Amino acid sequence: MPRVSNPVLPGFHPDPSILRVGDEYYIANSTFEWYPGVEISRSRDLITWETVPSPLSTKKLLDMEGCLPSCGIWAPCLSWSDGLFWLIYTNVRSWNSGVWKDTPNYLTTAPSIEGPWSDPVYLNSSGFDPSLFHDDDGTKWLVNMEWDYRQRGKKQFSGIVLQKYSPARKKLTGPVKKIFPGSHIALVEGPHLYKRNGWYYILAAEGGTWLEHAATVARSRKIDGPYEIHPHNPLISSYGHHELTLQKAGHASWCDTPDGRTYLAFLCGRPIPGTQTCPLGRETSIVEIEWHDDWPYVKHEDGGHLTSDGIARNYPYDSFDPPIQPTEYREMGRCPPATHSITYTFDSDTIHPDFKNLRTARDPAVYSLKARPGFLRLRGGQSPISYFGQTLLARRQTDFAFKAEAKMEYSPDYFQQLAGLTWRYDERNQYLLAVTHDEKKGRIMNVLTFIAGVFERGEDVVVPDDGPLWLGLTVNTRFGRFRYSVDGKNWVELRPELDAGVLSDEHDSLGFTGAFVGMFCVDTERYAKSADFEYFSYTVL
Repeated sequence: MPRVSNPVLPGFHPDPSILRVGDEYYIANSTFEWYPGVEISRSRDLITWETVPSPLSTKKLLDMEGCLPSCGIWAPCLSWSDGLFWLIYTNVRSWNSGVWKDTPNYLTTAPSIEGPWSDPVYLNSSGFDPSLFHDDDGTKWLVNMEWDYRQRGKKQFSGIVLQKYSPARKKLTGPVKKIFPGSHIALVEGPHLYKRNGWYYILAAEGGTWLEHAATVARSRKIDGPYEIHPHNPLISSYGHHELTLQKAGHASWCDTPDGRTYLAFLCGRPIPGTQTCPLGRETSIVEIEWHDDWPYVKHEDGGHLTSDGIARNYPYDSFDPPIQPTEYREMGRCPPATHSITYTFDSDTIHPDFKNLRTARDPAVYSLKARPGFLRLRGGQSPISYFGQTLLARRQTDFAFKAEAKMEYSPDYFQQLAGLTWRYDERNQYLLAVTHDEKKGRIMNVLTFIAGVFERGEDVVVPDDGPLWLGLTVNTRFGRFRYSVDGKNWVELRPELDAGVLSDEHDSLGFTGAFVGMFCVDTERYAKSADFEYFSYTVL
């Protein structure tokens, strides 16, 4: 039987919340400062996934203007009950600037995964990673990790708290109870509640979202505990085995198929070979779960199950048997990861959902498909280090080796106007191929680098004052190079060589996203000069 290679959602797709409704599966992922908020993917076979419109696409549902890198949307939870999709999410306002974390949690619902989504209901702010559980008696319960600013280190993750939610009153009601302190792994977060055969299960992330990451399971006959930890905990982890392709295995959720099989979606990371840096970010993979003595175990490729901590940590998790075998996969030995080459054109009414911008809803006057039919017009915004009003449209890097290209028409007349390609992690760590203006040389381009916040400007390259420019980026796993062409055929490679490892959670400071590649436009003189893009392409190498 053909197996499916992991990850199924490559590139920046962290903190998966998996759900089945009827014969369709959904995965909701964190988006942090990227907009619109919460990535939702849909599948009928757990193999091929399509992006559906992100639910948090209006300011009334989400406004992150000014939020710092890796704030914003953390660990959403998607569930289904009473004919509605229920989406719980955190809009983190501060998290790494002292002993406090500001983590307001919200709820929105919709009759369809495409919406419309209701006005947000504020729930609490006692911690992050909230999750809603619908019990079979009709009651609804919110769980989230609790943040204790009085403690230090791992003890700040003080446990999982439970409180009842009233849909009629649209508020949390009754007492708050701490039901699970976590295991010896510590740093308990990302909780989900499930019920099976009269048991309540807590599935939680532990170990921090780095190499020590893990998913812990505990169970109880009562929803408020006490909870007994799995005898062979953790359920999943790759800690201690640097040879494995998928590192950081942890933060997970599960769902059942119509025929009763169980599948676990979990977070993982793929380091650049020979390093511990993951520019693709934290990705989503899937494995099958088997049940023994009412405990879940990851299913072995040979049909066995994991029976000890040591074996669990050594299992590669690199593929799984899907619940459905579509005709087009039956002759394949193993299905490839869900990545592909694509050329984006701008002759439709909407921007492709692969593209994200930063922090707030797109102003159609800034991101326009109508100003010049057949082109994307970007109006210049704030600088590349601003947390307000940047004009930037980018997609995830999903492959270690790829090339990106764009055709741009742009006539700057002032040095504070620049546009071109961006390859970025955040405001402190990014590379720009920038077309701009010099008072003596006319239209020029530079490679601009920001590494750990240190800015460097490459040598000026003079280009013709008129006519389109073709801009490119080629990345071969560890390094990348910008290039350009004045005719779309003959290309010139530019210095310097760019280190891909800079664009990762591990490089500069604690962060949670991944590398993106796309288009930008800056005008710090008057926010008016525009750049027109005819196409943008992403090609897997």
